[in-house]
Amino acid sequence: MAASTWNLDKSHSGITFSVRHMMITNVRGSFNDFDAVVSADASDLTGLEASLTIDVNSIDTKDEGRDGHLKSPDFFNAEQFPQIAFKKTALVAKGGEDYALTGDLTIAGVTKSVTLNTEISGPAKDPWGNTKFGVVADGSISRSEFGLSWNAALETGGFLVGDAIKIHIELEFAQA
Repeated sequence: MAASTWNLDKSHSGITFSVRHMMITNVRGSFNDFDAVVSADASDLTGLEASLTIDVNSIDTKDEGRDGHLKSPDFFNAEQFPQIAFKKTALVAKGGEDYALTGDLTIAGVTKSVTLNTEISGPAKDPWGNTKFGVVADGSISRSEFGLSWNAALETGGFLVGDAIKIHIELEFAQA
């Protein structure tokens, strides 16, 4: 079979993250506006071509003040760098639905190669005859490697914001 286009089903997709706060708990957030472009052969998804873009201004941590600070030059600098981008460079099968997905991640103008533990499910037909597949990807990045290094020292030692950002992505695609 030839590669075909797959459309992102945004109502069944999400991008979330968490980061350590004050060294005692995690703050969670999401990005509400994102898109993905995928081209793949349904009979062999390992050859898929994929890219993901995220609107930085859609960040939502359930605190408008914090969201505003994250959009500022202290962190994402959304005015100058309005998008986060990921472009797949490799997909290695690890057995069953498990893969290692590697790609170039660009945040605030800095691009680094990252590898995410990934599950790819499907393709399968939904009750309306549409062919779909799902991707779940998890990983961790160092925010300071992307220039997001703002922080504040705590009186008891340590820092206000952790460096490791845990990423969780769930995307569902329908064959065009």
